[in-house]
Amino acid sequence: MKFGVYNAILHDLSLEDALDQVAALGLDGMEVSSGGFLPPVHLPVDEILRSDSAAQRYRRRFEDRGLEILGLNCNGNPLNPDPSIGPEDAEDIKRSIRAAAALGQTRVVTMSGLPASDPGGKYPAWNVNTWGSHALDSLEWQWDRLAEFWEPVDALAREHGVKVALELHPQNLVFNPPTAERLVQRSGATNIGVELDASHLFWQLMDPVACVRRLGPLTFHAAAKDIRINRENCETAGVLDERFRRLAPDEQRTSLGGDEYVNEWPRESSWDFVTVGVGHDAGYWAEFLRALSEVERSTGETMCVNIEHEDVSMSAQDGLRMAADTLREAAELAGLR
Repeated sequence: MKFGVYNAILHDLSLEDALDQVAALGLDGMEVSSGGFLPPVHLPVDEILRSDSAAQRYRRRFEDRGLEILGLNCNGNPLNPDPSIGPEDAEDIKRSIRAAAALGQTRVVTMSGLPASDPGGKYPAWNVNTWGSHALDSLEWQWDRLAEFWEPVDALAREHGVKVALELHPQNLVFNPPTAERLVQRSGATNIGVELDASHLFWQLMDPVACVRRLGPLTFHAAAKDIRINRENCETAGVLDERFRRLAPDEQRTSLGGDEYVNEWPRESSWDFVTVGVGHDAGYWAEFLRALSEVERSTGETMCVNIEHEDVSMSAQDGLRMAADTLREAAELAGLR
């Protein structure tokens, strides 16, 4: 099992400085953004796809510091009906698969995607509580689009010896173990599975350990990311909280492609992202690592667990240090180190 950092939190640094920070934490490597919602700040995708020597030089920048590339990440929405977003995100997934193969990597992390509700829809639509028949009509149409997209992508991944790990993320058709299993069964996929990001399972009141054990060998990759439920707010707003604020064009905001941007988090939020160890202690993370190690032993493939830091109350440096310390303690408790 290898521990690393997803580099999104280090995008303000050069690749060399980011790698130095990861090495200073005593971790094994870094998961690198390769497109989608975030630009590939640290990865010259075009250059790597054109030149084997460029790929070798890139790998050496990690190896010189005793680090490894621990997967590529191109989270996005390849099924977004907006023509300025969906097709580009879809192409980024395909390019990431080819780039991963060129770099000797076997994992690409992304999201399943979310189409419009129907053929004429303008915006992605997440049908969650499908108690009305029209919601199921929409969902059936969406799943047809999902299978149409992922069947050839699975074939591309198989051709290149790469496995695509879908983050179980709300606002996607695949957001929990049952939907992940449904996609694999419906598409006949061999190279599509799951990136087990604990955070989005926590706030949906799932148990990530139980999810790993249910998914078994479909668990391809993992993210160490924590949340805290704010009980006083959650008791009256619930976890499906839509009190986000639209940011104005003159405010600092993160683009999701086209003219779509991330909204401001609710001020009295039902839950928040926190540093690994704040929401759940090392004892819980030890159980998480034990479950992942069971998958690792059954498949014979190395499991990568990469820290993703989105705790706005803590600096990147402090948050990554605490998360790395928590994972080391958890690994010792689990008998893995």
